[in-house]
Amino acid sequence: MTNTQPADKDQPQLPLTGITVLDLTRARAGPTCVRHLADWGANIIRVEAPEEPTEDYTGRREGFDFQNLHRNKRMIQLDLKQPEGLAAFMKLVETADVIIENMRSAVKHRLKVSYDDVRKVNPRIVYGSISGFGQSGPYGKRAGVDQIVQGMGGLMSITGLPGQGPVRVGIAIADLTAGNLLALSIMMALFDRTRTGVGRWVHTSLLESQVFMLDFQAARYLMKGEVAKQAGNDHPTGVPTGVFPSSDGHFNIAASSTRVWERLCDALGKSEWKSSSNWNTGSKRSEDRKALNAAIGEVTRHKPSAHWVELLEEAGVPCGPINTIDQVFADPQVKHLGIATPMVSPKHGTFNVVASPINLEGLNKSIRTATAEAGEHTEEVLRGIGYNDAKIAELRAKHVI
Repeated sequence: MTNTQPADKDQPQLPLTGITVLDLTRARAGPTCVRHLADWGANIIRVEAPEEPTEDYTGRREGFDFQNLHRNKRMIQLDLKQPEGLAAFMKLVETADVIIENMRSAVKHRLKVSYDDVRKVNPRIVYGSISGFGQSGPYGKRAGVDQIVQGMGGLMSITGLPGQGPVRVGIAIADLTAGNLLALSIMMALFDRTRTGVGRWVHTSLLESQVFMLDFQAARYLMKGEVAKQAGNDHPTGVPTGVFPSSDGHFNIAASSTRVWERLCDALGKSEWKSSSNWNTGSKRSEDRKALNAAIGEVTRHKPSAHWVELLEEAGVPCGPINTIDQVFADPQVKHLGIATPMVSPKHGTFNVVASPINLEGLNKSIRTATAEAGEHTEEVLRGIGYNDAKIAELRAKHVI
């Protein structure tokens, strides 16, 4: 069974066509990085250990998460713990451009697939790593999990309603951000290689990525010593910006600048607020945030969200509904952007996955190949590096593949 979809003969080459990536990643952060490269044309060879199929194993591979993460790849099974498996991997390294892994530091050294190991075989290799807390330092040997890092990286302390206690963000944001940043790092290293002729090791961690994502809240502390607290649905510094009631739910308003604040007052029929001694400057509005928000809510709660979104949008006040995920994908702009994109699987039929958010004009970002079966391309890839049928059969008999 093949998972290859017909290529569009009129489609220009994708930007990463000709770049070969060996994917040693697991979980989410590493595969998020690889997915960027896969979606834009890289030849991805995902290396997995041979496993005995179990109900849990099969269910995980066929689930929505795995299918969404691992499209546009070839899958091989190779036991790197066996000498023959490591030898086959190093044969792949000879002509690869990139290796991506998110193992614990000790594991890649024990398997002899660290950067120091592979650059002896191919000095042009770009080696990308994601760890929980960094490749060295007091936490360098710890395993990293998204929720743990959300806590350690400060995010949970500023998420949620004031006094509520720490709240986890509803997505694996540390994993996703680390994956996104590593993809960017790899592209920089590939560009640098065109000048130097040699690769390099690039790496980030969940902790670094999460602290980076604190952004202005981190700068607020570093420059002014202010430790941000939970602000709930209110913007930490821009007032009024937050969630307001309507007759059928809630919606968002962002009107922190003086000009937009005045537009909001006029649109709500409260022009007198503009000259109010309590609210006529940004600092006063910030100091009186609770009363100001309550006053706005007393106006907005009498009509539905759609009414206010239409009215305020026309007045030039940033606003929007608060959608559930099904409503997100029913939104006309989301449909226009094609963020839900079809993937054709020989085994599972046609279903939608999340498209790349990157747009390169003139290039099609449709899914080229569905998520492959375990080991689907093992023989194909090994033949490509010179293994004959007899050698492949020998490796299979030894459970190397």
